[in-house]
Amino acid sequence: MNATNNIALITGSSQGIGAATAIALAQQGYDICVHYHSSKSAADRVKQTIEALGQKAICLQADLRVESDITALFNSIDNKLGKLSLLVNNAGIVKPQSCLIDMNAERINDLLQTNVTSYFICCREAIKRMSTQHKGNGGNIINVSSVASKYGAAFEYIDYAASKGAIDALTKGLSIELADQNIRVNGVRPGFIATKIHADGGEPNRLQRLAPVIPLKRGGKPEEVANVIAWLASGQSSFMTGSLIDVAGGK
Repeated sequence: MNATNNIALITGSSQGIGAATAIALAQQGYDICVHYHSSKSAADRVKQTIEALGQKAICLQADLRVESDITALFNSIDNKLGKLSLLVNNAGIVKPQSCLIDMNAERINDLLQTNVTSYFICCREAIKRMSTQHKGNGGNIINVSSVASKYGAAFEYIDYAASKGAIDALTKGLSIELADQNIRVNGVRPGFIATKIHADGGEPNRLQRLAPVIPLKRGGKPEEVANVIAWLASGQSSFMTGSLIDVAGGK
């Protein structure tokens, strides 16, 4: 089910798991759209790494909370790279650690717009370009969820965990909708990975605190998640759709 053009969009790919994924996919022969929200300099560094690997890369800014930004993002990819064959929905945020009783609607809705609504709208735009029913060649959608969807992230990020539960459901349902349109839809659920998201939540050293409760006794690396995403994007996983793979050190 590999599309012939090998063009990938990875949302939130200026850093962390997204950046590692962009590089891993470039090594696999993809031309890459490096999407960023505010970190242009970081996105440019990822672009340079991809170009050093011999692949094309562009950097595009978009606020994924804004539907018109998303449609403009996809239109720019059409014009600058060609027809998309792979979407990796990766962009996501957390808010400062909190119990639900202290959360307000503004916080919850902002998080859901980024972590859930953007995935839906990005999937919609990808389908328009990949689906054989829309004269596409097929392709892959890979959603980055979290093992928090299984455990609920009580006392810390219950809103984030709920948003990732929604992504698990999206992945399963959409895989069935698109199974006869030559599009596979799968997901990965990272555990505690060494990215800046922990600092965003107010605890930069969270991995060190939690390492003892992880069976492998350490946090993961972004590249370890990226390698699984790259495998799901490859023909080696051609009989998989609707699957969610935990990359969580046994947690």
